[in-house]
Amino acid sequence: MAPALSCTKDAAGSEPAPTVTTPVAPQTGQLLSSTLIGEYTPANLASRVSDVPLVGALTKFSIRVYKLTYNTLNTDGKIITASGALLVPVTTQPLAVLSYQHGTIRPADEKRVPSYYSSNSEVWSAVSVLASTGYIVSAPDYIGYGASKDYPHPYEHAASLASASFDMMRAAYAFCTKENVPVSKKNFLLGYSEGGFATLALHKLMEEKYPNEFAVTACAPGAGAYHKSTFADYILASDKPLNFLSTYVWVLDTYNRVYGINRPLTAYYKAPYAAQLQANVFGDVPDYASQLFTDAFRNGVLQKTDASMLAAFRDNDIYDWKPVAPLALFHGTADDYVPYFNSQDAYNAMQARGAKQVQLRPIQGGNHFSSVGTYTLAAYAFISQYNTEVK
Repeated sequence: MAPALSCTKDAAGSEPAPTVTTPVAPQTGQLLSSTLIGEYTPANLASRVSDVPLVGALTKFSIRVYKLTYNTLNTDGKIITASGALLVPVTTQPLAVLSYQHGTIRPADEKRVPSYYSSNSEVWSAVSVLASTGYIVSAPDYIGYGASKDYPHPYEHAASLASASFDMMRAAYAFCTKENVPVSKKNFLLGYSEGGFATLALHKLMEEKYPNEFAVTACAPGAGAYHKSTFADYILASDKPLNFLSTYVWVLDTYNRVYGINRPLTAYYKAPYAAQLQANVFGDVPDYASQLFTDAFRNGVLQKTDASMLAAFRDNDIYDWKPVAPLALFHGTADDYVPYFNSQDAYNAMQARGAKQVQLRPIQGGNHFSSVGTYTLAAYAFISQYNTEVK
């Protein structure tokens, strides 16, 4: 938006220099509404994880679950209404806020996002137990789900995942102020898979742009694709079966749209898959990159001549920066969806920049799905050492 100009003549009739009025960017993260979904006892929450009695034994407080709506920026810079769930322990003692970023959810499974609080969502079981131990959990739906489901989800787009999550935290704090819910001002960040990528992107955003608004106390992402450029090379050069290529199609579709590349699908995919994906971007695709992607696209990335897509990958490389708050990077060493090198590269780059409190926490032998349980318990243990609020 261009600055507004106004000119007025003075008494002598001459025109002074124009006054420049610079528009103020609207504040995002404003709480628009809150709706109580329900209140749940420790016994009820423990029953949801009955297959792991030790986890159920951690429950302490009843929790109230709310759906919040708030404003945030879409990828085109326009303000939209987004949503998420807020899990609030029933207690009068000040508690820390934990921002929990969920993993990949396809649009067909949209009701698994936090604000629906359905029994098959990530926040229903283990995350609700975590809240019951003494954390106010802020769980964004992300753009493309819940209140913003009419917009496409910007899958694996670091900037909008981070801003939607940060604005949800702002709305959560506004809710706590409005409802007199005491908070300790400690802020923890968790998430796995796409949620791990969103979590590290949120950490980076908070420390680099908003260090005086909400300070990160500790962050524990799991299995995120932090090094998008190298991940692209890994995929496009592979001669082995990759069972996650259907989700990578979603990544490319997002970047093609968000960055205004706007190529036809025939530029990326061979026949007959281009036509099939045009009808359904979530359709089945082969497991071999050489069968799915055009030679021109593969060569353009691997030979570093595809300037537009390479720039999009670089914009989503969030592995190389210097975090201040304690950070533990959890990752299965045998991850078959998001290779382990993503966390290894992040750890190496952060160490090289002089980060003092970053840890690499390998889950030995774990693949992308078998590592989830270990990650959840280990990440909870990691952040708990920095949370002395709950007695």
